[in-house]
Amino acid sequence: MHRHAIAPSRRYTKASHDVVRHARLTSDAKILLLAVQGLPDEQAGRPLSEHARKLGITGRAYQKSKELLVAHGYVHEWRDQGERGRWVTEQLLSNVPLTPEEAAVLRQGRSETSPSVPKPTVGEPAGRVAGHQLPVDEEQEKNYPHPPSEAAPEAGPEPDAARSPEAAEGERVLLSLRHVRRELYLGVKEARGLAELAARWLLRGVSAGELRRVLTSELPGDGVRSAVGFLRFRLLHKMPPELPVTASPQSAAAPPRVPELMTCTAVGPDEEAHVFRPLADETECGPCRRRAAWEHWERRRGQVEAEAEPDPLPWRERFARLGVPDAGGGAADHPAW
Repeated sequence: MHRHAIAPSRRYTKASHDVVRHARLTSDAKILLLAVQGLPDEQAGRPLSEHARKLGITGRAYQKSKELLVAHGYVHEWRDQGERGRWVTEQLLSNVPLTPEEAAVLRQGRSETSPSVPKPTVGEPAGRVAGHQLPVDEEQEKNYPHPPSEAAPEAGPEPDAARSPEAAEGERVLLSLRHVRRELYLGVKEARGLAELAARWLLRGVSAGELRRVLTSELPGDGVRSAVGFLRFRLLHKMPPELPVTASPQSAAAPPRVPELMTCTAVGPDEEAHVFRPLADETECGPCRRRAAWEHWERRRGQVEAEAEPDPLPWRERFARLGVPDAGGGAADHPAW
């Protein structure tokens, strides 16, 4: 592809490559951002929707463009109630992404500075002092549908090796909140200052996903003015109760006590002494107790047999006891029988 470009000498707007080649901003969002940045001061005070209407960006196209500019830190809004009770919306548009804290500082500085001495919104021309987002890749113009991973926040010092694993996990959860709600953007130092509070949640049985859901749900309707203060308040006041103390698995699985060997007390006078290991409080070994049980059973059976009634006598002996003569005949010789 051939290219022909002539740098304009007047009526132009300086555009950063971070904006022109931004992979996640639409063309309408880029045009709206650049057009407002190139307006003179007396025309830039109008609402963003009015500037978009002049450019032909209306309806859903304007709503989508504004959502993208807000999500990536180029547009910030504040809604306050005036002295007479009327709600007023104040907007700030920047050509570099700003965190809510940085935008609030710029807003406060502009309100306190005299109109005759305007305060710059970007900083020194030599370097970029506002915004902490990584620049969009200027060489590869690819569309990344997924947000950056939690391991790719701004550069910071290495985590302290003495910290607990729960504190490190809590810091990762806090740094990941920026991908869910832009107004909960935290720096590395800010997240590290709240990591111990988040670790107490994890130690009380709350998973990382549940902690992220609690911190990002039911936010104030007028927005979060200070992400650090809001998260610290929610971590402290919504902390779950401590888990009940349970018995240690090692103590529950302690091995049983092994009884000592003892001499069997059932040894006869002609028998050799021997020892055994009792299971409870017995004093005789198993073979001796079985032998004693068998002997007891034999004695008991003899007593039962001795006490039993004798077998009935045959009929001839019964006749003899009754004095009936026996002629040697059978029952046929005595018809009466």
